[in-house]
Amino acid sequence: MLNQVVPALNLPMTGTAAFDTAALQGARYVLYFYPKDNTPGCTTESADFRDRHAEFSAAGWQVFGLSRDSMKSHDNFKQKLSLPFELISDPEELACGAFGVMKMKNLYGKQVRGVERSTFVIDRDGQVLREWRGVKVPGHVEEVLAFVKTQN
Repeated sequence: MLNQVVPALNLPMTGTAAFDTAALQGARYVLYFYPKDNTPGCTTESADFRDRHAEFSAAGWQVFGLSRDSMKSHDNFKQKLSLPFELISDPEELACGAFGVMKMKNLYGKQVRGVERSTFVIDRDGQVLREWRGVKVPGHVEEVLAFVKTQN
């Protein structure tokens, strides 16, 4: 996806609006894909984005989280962690497919198909400026924040 324009997507999201890439033209945003609400790594990653959210906002960037979980699960996860940003529901894997984040993974010695933890930085023109795939949670949000602060 690097240097490519994000495809047209319109997906349900917490809050009052849908996640609509056409409506986000002119906005700069970070889109992070995570495997599942209420799991240890995903909880830590989302809390890290929460804790640095004011810095992303001050730098002029929005943050969105995305997984295949239901809206009910997202609403509960967002409330539980007091997330100041919206979570996008992609049960049909439209965004996951477009960004190529679905992978075969080992889970307790068994092969399962799931979301590869990935983050994308998208500019005002809808172009992907930077991508991280196979993300390890510790230090990741700080790395993303450092990158977006270099963009004017």
